Amino acid sequence: MSSPPRPEGLRERKKARTRRTIQEQALRLFAEQGYEATTVEQIAEAAEISPSTFFRYFPTKEDVVVQDDYDPVMLAALAAQPAGLDPVPALRAAMREAFAQIPPEEEEQIRARTRLQLSHPALRARAVDNMIATIDVFTRALAARMAPAPADRPAADRVPPDRPAADLLARTAAGAVVGAMLAALFSWAGSDGTRPLADIVDETLALLESGLRP
Repeated sequence: MSSPPRPEGLRERKKARTRRTIQEQALRLFAEQGYEATTVEQIAEAAEISPSTFFRYFPTKEDVVVQDDYDPVMLAALAAQPAGLDPVPALRAAMREAFAQIPPEEEEQIRARTRLQLSHPALRARAVDNMIATIDVFTRALAARMAPAPADRPAADRVPPDRPAADLLARTAAGAVVGAMLAALFSWAGSDGTRPLADIVDETLALLESGLRP
């Protein structure tokens, strides 16, 4: 789920529309003629761009399936959580908020991309790279949340400066949450899609938060 930042200015919004168009046309062609049989040149033609423009947005054909724009949304939701919330509950609340923002038509695209990732070895390999990048992003965000309070705060409000332990906790929590999210995503992608992705992700993270007790 790692991705470039969410667009803000007009130029960035135009780039985001082009990215979406490329992905939409790529998924349509993959569904019609198969992933392996579809070329970058065909995707570029369908999106009304040049192959060189395609590669400015996606380094490889695999990336057009694997990349998305959700990490910045999840990071913003995490930053909005109360400072005293432990890592896993904070990430669970952030994921619930972020996934609830995804409209139904985008969920269908996520389902199609996830099924492709599960079906092709090259895509699975890129998905693993993407997962590692997302864990790194969440680790940095959690470590920042657990950083020591400024020295001018009362001593009782300061976090002990045990950075190795805090960093290990941040990475472990990030890895556990991303792994649980992937389990939820893969289960949802193989279902009939009658339940929203946000509900399935939240249930999965609730199990993690409870210590995997049903």
